Amino acid sequence: MIRGIHHVGVNCRDLARMTRFYCEAFGFAPVDEGFGWADEPVMDRIVDVAGSAAKGVMLRAGQCYLELFEYSAPPSDIARPLRPNDRGYTHFCIDVTDIESDILHLKACGMTFGDRDFVDVGHVRTIYGYDPEGNVIEVQQCMPGNGFTLEELGQGNALRARAE
Repeated sequence: MIRGIHHVGVNCRDLARMTRFYCEAFGFAPVDEGFGWADEPVMDRIVDVAGSAAKGVMLRAGQCYLELFEYSAPPSDIARPLRPNDRGYTHFCIDVTDIESDILHLKACGMTFGDRDFVDVGHVRTIYGYDPEGNVIEVQQCMPGNGFTLEELGQGNALRARAE
């Protein structure tokens, strides 16, 4: 039975810088001292990368986990971060309560949004931005009463559970 998404993994070039960014910008906190491996065939099998070596940290904010990795081996064959139109996981979304002030906070922490503002489409205000390494993060503020806020989504799960 699928219960939900446990965490989102983000590969980065500078683990310390990115840990600092996600903690300051979004209020994540490390759940432990971090982890690492090198020359461990079991890890190569888990991540499906021969000769892998990496260090990482699991961060938590509420019930959301973010796992940051910094691989030292093997070298990546992609020099640039993924863009929203590339194949694969290309962004994750942070839900906020006041998009205007939250964008100002995120900019102060090092996030960039180009030369544009959020878009208000009625049920949600949203914009894609970039962390200090160019990874795409969507920032959204859901308007109440449309069934899409985190609270309303949770109520829907509670209603489904009661119906079962």
